[in-house]
Amino acid sequence: MAQPAYTTDVPVAHQTAAVRAQFLTKVYAHLAVAIGALLALETALFVGGGAEALVRLLSRGGPSWLLLLGGFMIVNWIATKAAHNLANPGAQYLGLLAIVAAEAIILAPFLWIVFETDGAGTVAGAAVLTAVGFAALTGVGLLTRKDLSVLRPLVMWGGIVALLAVVGAVVLGTNLGTWFSVAMIGLAGASILYQTQTIMKQYPQWAYVGAAVQLFGSLMLLFWYVLRLLSSRR
Repeated sequence: MAQPAYTTDVPVAHQTAAVRAQFLTKVYAHLAVAIGALLALETALFVGGGAEALVRLLSRGGPSWLLLLGGFMIVNWIATKAAHNLANPGAQYLGLLAIVAAEAIILAPFLWIVFETDGAGTVAGAAVLTAVGFAALTGVGLLTRKDLSVLRPLVMWGGIVALLAVVGAVVLGTNLGTWFSVAMIGLAGASILYQTQTIMKQYPQWAYVGAAVQLFGSLMLLFWYVLRLLSSRR
């Protein structure tokens, strides 16, 4: 996916080691806060009955899933744009909040189904595998000297093909199967690698909220398909 070009500022990669460390600390601190906010929202949805209500709504058929997916895409686009309004810190934080809320809503019905059919152990296992995978990919993205920009076309076109496949499956009522989950895990991993290196090469030191938004979306994509792979509702 396209990344904003910050031509008027020195990217973090060309700053001192202290500046780079401070930038990364802020990025991953904001990412951790976003994950905490997601957990709080999911808890509220489960306790308040919102997750079960979404399951009942989506069980009516394909259009409901399409509306949810379309709404998420719109919110994700708006959130990303807001997060990169670098002259307005308030807009950046609003963008981060918006994408967290959108992820919580789209994830809630799937989590409810997995809890009911597979139990909490499957969700916990998916969370652990996602955390380990994200940490490993982050390390590679930060430490490798290879130019990972070659992953950009894969991430862009892979995302488009995946979206078309999901829409087609919803409309036709078919199951995408195990290998689709495996492919999407690979796509999410490529996105994390590319974005981790890109935020260092293109972002100035004060664009840490926008960087957190990018990484949060890819992290949630990875978790979704790891959970899908482990669950019996593939």
